Amino acid sequence: MTSSVRVVAAGDHFVLPSLIASALSYECPCDVRELTLGWPLEPFGPVAEVSEASDAEDELIGALAGAQVLVTQMGPVTERVLGACPELRLVVVCRGGPVNVNVEAAGRHDVRVCFAPGRNAAATAEFTVGLLLAALRRIPQAHELLARRGSWAGSAYYTYEHSGLELEDLPVGLVGYGAVGSRVARALCAFGARVMVYDPYVRGEVHGLRMSSLDELLSGSRVITLHARLTAETRGLIGARELALLPPGAVVVNAARGPLLDEDALCDALEGGRLAAAALDTYAREPLPPGSRLPGLADRVVLTPHLGGASRAVAEKAARIAAAEVGRWVRGEPLAHCLT
Repeated sequence: MTSSVRVVAAGDHFVLPSLIASALSYECPCDVRELTLGWPLEPFGPVAEVSEASDAEDELIGALAGAQVLVTQMGPVTERVLGACPELRLVVVCRGGPVNVNVEAAGRHDVRVCFAPGRNAAATAEFTVGLLLAALRRIPQAHELLARRGSWAGSAYYTYEHSGLELEDLPVGLVGYGAVGSRVARALCAFGARVMVYDPYVRGEVHGLRMSSLDELLSGSRVITLHARLTAETRGLIGARELALLPPGAVVVNAARGPLLDEDALCDALEGGRLAAAALDTYAREPLPPGSRLPGLADRVVLTPHLGGASRAVAEKAARIAAAEVGRWVRGEPLAHCLT
């Protein structure tokens, strides 16, 4: 490669183009053109044949004229974009997977596709623990009563019947033990929780934690948190049968992927009093549709709009991981996180 490699840093209002350009300056000499896409101030969605992208094909095609490299988070790398940009040879996506890229078409156009795994693992793990604590100790409900309504009635949560649970000695089950789940496990162990893990891809005892079957974990956990990837096998992993295995008064936390959990079954269990609470950051449909039952259960649920990965450090890490991949490509070194 030569020093004249041209890169388009198609960032947005989270992974700023300036963050990408700054990270690139430490990796390799290149000519960087910055482009700001609309997310998250503008929603992402399906664009042509790709999912979870900004609707900006024309804008991206214009910026990529003469460029060999694209670094982006939400840029729609469709068949049309690839066909219009014959000099493009490398796409690096600042996300855990290139869902905004037509990977098959990229292969046909001789474009390599890389991504940035692990960029939000720490942030999501911390957020999960925050959701768990909020649900266990009813923090949002008490805040609503005092700060929003000016009522001291939240002291009712000090009664034995309505007081929350503490993590020390609490049986907590983790469904999944990857980059996020393992971090959550370490944090919960520091609180003194009794942590069990279900992960069919992990064998034996790991870091002193007891591995179990899913049914065993559910029947023995006062709290479960979900950390599995969404696949054909894990879609609907926790449904009515699985929720019924939990002890009465259990709590469910999901900051992984919404479709892992059957939301109707969850609402049934909450409305029927089988579950004490749930804390969710991801949903079967996002944004929540108008007919969702979850907001009507505000006294028993903590709901956040998919913010688990929303930290400044995540944006900075994503830019650094992507820039390092560009540097390897420019120097002719093996790529670390490449699909094609």
